[in-house]
Amino acid sequence: DARYIRLMSQHCGTIHHQVLLDAADLAKALPDAVRARDLPGMADIDSSLYLFCREIKRNHTVALSGECADEIFGGYPWFRRDDLVAADTFPWSRATHLRALWLAPWLRERICPEEYAAQRCRESLAEVPHLPGETGRESRLREIAYLNLTWSMVPLLNRKDRMSRAQGLEVRVPFADHRLVEYMWNVPWEMKACDGREKGLLRRALAGILPGAVLHRRKNPYPKSHQPAYAETVRRWVLRILDDPHSPLVPLIDAETVRRMAGNGEAGSGPAGHRMPGNPAFNEPWFGQLMAGPQFFAYLIEIDTWLREYRVEIIV
Repeated sequence: DARYIRLMSQHCGTIHHQVLLDAADLAKALPDAVRARDLPGMADIDSSLYLFCREIKRNHTVALSGECADEIFGGYPWFRRDDLVAADTFPWSRATHLRALWLAPWLRERICPEEYAAQRCRESLAEVPHLPGETGRESRLREIAYLNLTWSMVPLLNRKDRMSRAQGLEVRVPFADHRLVEYMWNVPWEMKACDGREKGLLRRALAGILPGAVLHRRKNPYPKSHQPAYAETVRRWVLRILDDPHSPLVPLIDAETVRRMAGNGEAGSGPAGHRMPGNPAFNEPWFGQLMAGPQFFAYLIEIDTWLREYRVEIIV
């Protein structure tokens, strides 16, 4: 992102400060991110924002952020890719069956995560207010827009609120203004995707205002850590949890499977870096374009932290 940030800073005449976050600090802040959320969250996707907001707060109290633009203007790949548009579940979370493999078999059988996700998706689709005569792809894209507004956008806004407020920073989200959301709801998809681009309508509206390179830049998701040192840190942390006879996490997961994956050292080594060849359950992103590779180990760390510190008792 650095090149485009510099372009915007020069274009707007702003003072830009670059903040570099150390891999060790990202891992160390995972428990802090849990405390800020009061729940397990999005691993270093959370902890990096938590640390970033701390740096911003040193000089500012209010900031602006772009959350919700992708939801209302159709920026995500599941608005365009045929396989994602046709998905029979939440299109950003198609790996439920792979994630379920990490649960302890007894727990997987009791809670049936795939069936639960499918049921909630069906319930949400039944709520969608279609326009009379709307059919085919336009109807389906309205359904996806509704799922985005009522599901995927919610944890992202909550993440923004929790991580920033924990640092005393107020982050405002102009794209979430209810008047804009309501206005965009009935804009036909062919207008939202004008010029054959994701968020085409928004790009056209900002033509002549933004630098050309920024205006036409392809969407780039929030940066997750691919740093080998981070992957190695969370891998070793998970191994320590698995060796702890008092860990509240271990009874809930398939510990031997997790141990094999964490014990082979592949999470942070080799030319593939964060990938584990032959293990789609580890490599497949499980929240949109986020949460793959070492983020999965970090998520286990967050669950263990939450269960311990909040003294959670799970009754199934």
